[in-house]
Amino acid sequence: MRETGAIAGVSVAHADATVDESEAAGGDGVRATVSDLLAREGVEEAFAVQTCNRSEAYVVTDRTVDGTTALSTFAPDVRGGAVRRLDHEESLEHLMRVASGLESLVLGEDQIIGQLREAYEESKSAGGIGPVLKDAVTKALHVGERARTETEINEGVVSLGSAAVRLAADEIDLTDGSAVVVGAGEMGTLAARALDDTPVSDIVVANRTVPHAEFVAEEVDTPAEAVPLADLPAVVPDADLVVTATGSPDLVVHPSYVDGAGRVVCIDIAQPRDVDPAAGAREGVTVFDIDDLEDVTQRTRESRAAEAREVESIIDAELDRILEAYKRKRADDAISAMYAGADRVKARELDRAMSKLEAQGDLTDEQRQTVADLADALVGQLLAAPTRSLRDAAGEDDWETIRTALRLFDPDFTPKTGDSVESDAPDAGVGSPDAVPDSVAEELDD
Repeated sequence: MRETGAIAGVSVAHADATVDESEAAGGDGVRATVSDLLAREGVEEAFAVQTCNRSEAYVVTDRTVDGTTALSTFAPDVRGGAVRRLDHEESLEHLMRVASGLESLVLGEDQIIGQLREAYEESKSAGGIGPVLKDAVTKALHVGERARTETEINEGVVSLGSAAVRLAADEIDLTDGSAVVVGAGEMGTLAARALDDTPVSDIVVANRTVPHAEFVAEEVDTPAEAVPLADLPAVVPDADLVVTATGSPDLVVHPSYVDGAGRVVCIDIAQPRDVDPAAGAREGVTVFDIDDLEDVTQRTRESRAAEAREVESIIDAELDRILEAYKRKRADDAISAMYAGADRVKARELDRAMSKLEAQGDLTDEQRQTVADLADALVGQLLAAPTRSLRDAAGEDDWETIRTALRLFDPDFTPKTGDSVESDAPDAGVGSPDAVPDSVAEELDD
């Protein structure tokens, strides 16, 4: 039985990093990141999440040093101040905060829940999800749902798409203007809906898959049409506002597209970038990215401060619960190993004693049972104190004691040739913590 591993995490997000740094840490996507981490020494589980303003990775290892080493190259080209490294408890809390929207650029936004679920499924498909990360991410998603149903953290909150539109309204008069939304995913749809509440006269939705663009165009009341990305050079010069939110790994809006465009505002909320920053050098063209949305989203953050405190109270309570469960599991792993190891010794010595007694005369079934009960009682009584000590060690975060116990009572130990025959631990024998003698169990429950 292997020890329950600990989580180590690393985060490159908007709070400390620029959009370029978050993009640089993103690698080749969730599945590729998870596969790479699983190939590292000591890594048992791995999870990654990548959104427009964060790139994060988590691993589960038995030794802390293995987790730190595995994540050391996650963001090699990002400055140290933009990389946040997390231990087990910090990882659990951070995942809950992310799912609740407390770590989002737009405080309390709802999109992160779906993004985490998608990242979980991708990580699972790559073989990265095991019992520890399953519990961690599932708990985070549960907390995120609680935050939105039990508080008003997302009441009236803006998405990145609507924040982009609000920023545009501060820059130019949208009355009778023309807007182009590039991308028909969740962010593009939210941007189109936000534009529907402005006085723009028409909206163009451009997407690689035109039927998806048509679906978004049908979502709004403002006159809208769908076009392929190939039409961008033709539609961008006539636009007053361009909002980009694709998942393309390559630039989508090139500087040549804005030649002769007059006054146009481009707001890029994609990660990686959609708009070539060089486009902003053209006369009359202004290019904004996620970093520029900070002022807009700060207003929402200030108005949601009281709700955020309520969410933090939920997180504190849920964190205590999952940490206690984790500690119990760590202790139970060590206790199970201890009883399994003792059971091997008991079975071997009991077989030896029975053989000697049989040589002295036939034993009745009652006598055999008496000897077996004696062996069980001795093991149970001898391990009662270590069992209590291991549970106390878990409660005090004394993992060294637990690791030592796991090494001392290795259930996979095989006696050398010449020792008596082993027997497999029975389902209801002392190899199971559930089979501790009643007298010992009563003592432990006191």
